Amino acid sequence: SRRPPSSSAGPVTRAFVALGSNLGDSWQTLRRARDAMNAIEATRVVASSAIYRSGAIGPGNQADDLNAVLALDTDLGADRLLRTLFRLEDGAGRVRHERWEARTLDLDLLLYGDDVRRSAELTLPHPRMFERNFVLLPLSDLCPGSFRFPDGSDLAARLRDCPPNPIERTAIRWDDVDRRGDST
Repeated sequence: SRRPPSSSAGPVTRAFVALGSNLGDSWQTLRRARDAMNAIEATRVVASSAIYRSGAIGPGNQADDLNAVLALDTDLGADRLLRTLFRLEDGAGRVRHERWEARTLDLDLLLYGDDVRRSAELTLPHPRMFERNFVLLPLSDLCPGSFRFPDGSDLAARLRDCPPNPIERTAIRWDDVDRRGDST
């Protein structure tokens, strides 16, 4: 059975996960992904950013992405959380053929507490997050402008220095029940 994070099972860590989708019913995919993350053992979604529409980055003529960031409190280690996120992507029909191709669901572990690491499996903070306004803008919904990354840089400066990409905050709300017809 699902166990919520608690200090009795180990330290609770605040993690931030970026969500993106530009294939299929993107809104429903993001909503289901958030629900699935809230059902992960020893993990709880504690905050959700607004949902943004951004220009796709990648090959070909791709549809716009829907993007958001979630804050999680978890007892899981970073590696186990990442593997769980990969399983959620696979469950949503994610196929990996080409870098930055259109995808049903993309989940990126952005931050895991103040953890800094570089391995073949996981780099924290996420290595390209500072180049992506579709990550930093939703993150700024959840963190104050004075928020500092593990390297000491602050979110407001990183957002200001981020390369531009077309992006807009949508009117979609997480509690919207039926968004048929708004697939991206």
